[in-house]
Formats: sequence, structure tokens, C-alpha cells
Amino acid sequence: MLVVRLVERRDIDALIALAAQAVPRLTNLPEWREGLEARIESTRASLEREIATPGDEVYMFSLEDTVAGRLVGTATLRAQAGIGQAYYTYRRETMIHASPGLGLRQEVDVLSFSHEISTATQLCALAVAPEYRDDLEAVALLRRARLAFIKQHPQRFAHWCAVAFAGVLDARGRSPFWESVGRHFFDRDFAEINFHAGRRAKSFVAEMMPQLPLYEELLTPEAREVIGETHIAHRHARQAMLDEGFKPGRHIDIFDAGPVLTARAQRLRTVAESRGCTLAPREPGPDAPCALVARSGLDDFRVVAAPAVLDPDGGARLGASARRALEMESGERLLLVPPRSTVEAT
Repeated sequence: MLVVRLVERRDIDALIALAAQAVPRLTNLPEWREGLEARIESTRASLEREIATPGDEVYMFSLEDTVAGRLVGTATLRAQAGIGQAYYTYRRETMIHASPGLGLRQEVDVLSFSHEISTATQLCALAVAPEYRDDLEAVALLRRARLAFIKQHPQRFAHWCAVAFAGVLDARGRSPFWESVGRHFFDRDFAEINFHAGRRAKSFVAEMMPQLPLYEELLTPEAREVIGETHIAHRHARQAMLDEGFKPGRHIDIFDAGPVLTARAQRLRTVAESRGCTLAPREPGPDAPCALVARSGLDDFRVVAAPAVLDPDGGARLGASARRALEMESGERLLLVPPRSTVEAT
């Protein structure tokens, strides 16, 4: 069975392998032992804090295949994207140039440097082993487990969330947007600058990039075409987040122009439709639908997708394998996200 839990120190080697296998390479999941070890330690430290409002806390999750006995995925939550160092994006805007005397009016698309996303909770660094990438249920479990954690611990997170997706690269792995914009200010290839961003955070870009708006018409046609577009490997993930309730907006990544989606946390499907209940002593029948089930807790937080039935008295029936994976006994509290059809029927 697949189970999502909070990261542990023993996961480090598997995390390094996942970072190396990510397509494309993820800025926020660098193939760098020291950086990943630091993220694990940040997670452990964050779990020990008493939190009234979100700050610089990091929560890294692991997807474990209990049958294979190995870690096969990871994803991260940052309580606020830009605490300590601002989280920079470009914001797409329209400027109006007008001359009443000549009777002329022209609308021009521009890109403005922004750090508005800094205050949002960031969902990032999702990666799974190559052999699990086509397992949509496994990827969905990892993706939605983070939202179940937000539901259980709302004081630890911002009222709104953001998730960025990798932008379009050409056949040689180059970013058309970077070649048209960033290359003029950093004499580095996209892959190299992305590597440094993973180690130093993107805030170093503010030291070099232009602060004035960039006129899109002055960029190359290739760069303009990819603004707000998603890398082919991440298009299904982007659609899944749209289905979850995220909305496209005006923000794009400063390196490859990939899209940044945002949403109010409480309006996201997994958060809004989940309900607290207790684990019933009975098991579900053979035709029970599959639901997302999360153990209530902090350090012992665990999530599975398993057949479940919600009784009228508020008890949730789970099978023996799900109970074992969650490490739960009857009477303990859990969070359940019913299948879509069940929610719509009630």
C-alpha cells in the first residue's frame, strides 16, 4: 500500500535519487545532499514549534510503498513562500499609452517584478520515481496529502496557497524565455542558473535583474509564445490542480515563465470536502468506494487512499491494510475526504 508521511532522516538517499530523476530538474528540489538534509531538519524543527501564525516553517512529505519497502515520492509545503528572502515572480500587466491630441491609444503587455506571492503558502518540490509517474492515483495521493495536512493544522499556513509549474524548454533543454530575458543580465545557461537558484533561493536574482517593467513586444517571438505555458511533463499536474480549485493568474516564474496558480486554502476541494470522524471497529464492504483518509496528528500524520464507508453516526469504516498503514486503532480521530460522487449526493 502507498502511504504519505512526514519525512524522516533515513529518507535522505532516496530523496537525492528522486531529485536526480525529476523531469525537468526542479529548482526547489536540488540534487544536493546538504540542502536536502537541511530541509529534513527544518521539517523536524517545524513540527516541534507551537504555531500561532505561519512563518518560515517547512514540511516535507514522503510517499512510501509499503509492499516494496521503499520511498517513491516526495512533496513539500512552505508555510510562507518568501519568509526571510522574497519569492519573486513576474506579474503580467497591461499599460495604456494614449495621446488624446492625436487620437491614439495603445494597450501594451508588460512584465513587472513582484514579490506578492511571498505571503502565500507554497506547494512545491513534488517528484515521484519514474516507474510511478503514470500511476495517477499515487501522484494524486501525494499531491492531496499536503492539503489534508493544511486542513488539520490551518494555523500553520496562510489563507491562500500558490503552486508554480515548470515552463517550456526546447529540445536542447534551453528556456526560450531565459534566453530572451535573463541571458542579458546573467551570462549563464538556464540549467546553470536553475542549479544555483536551488542552492541559494531565487532572491539573488533581484540583485541583477531589471526592476523596471519589461515590454513583452520587445522579447523574441519564441519567448512570448511560452509565457504562462507549462512544461509538457507537468501539464497533467497543472490540470489536476485546476480541478482541485486553483486558478490561473497573472504571475509567472522569473526564469522560464512557467505559470503560478493561486487559491484560497479553504476553497480547495480536498480542504472543503474533508470531514473529521472516528475510526469505526467495523470494516467496509467489498464495494466500498475509495476515499482519501488521513490520520489526525502532527508528527504522526499519515495518509492513504483506501476503500472507506462513513456511517451515519460519524464513524469511518476502514479495512485492515489501511488501519495498519495509518497505524490506527478503533476510536481514534481521522480526516476523510469522500469520493466525489458521495459528496455530490449529500
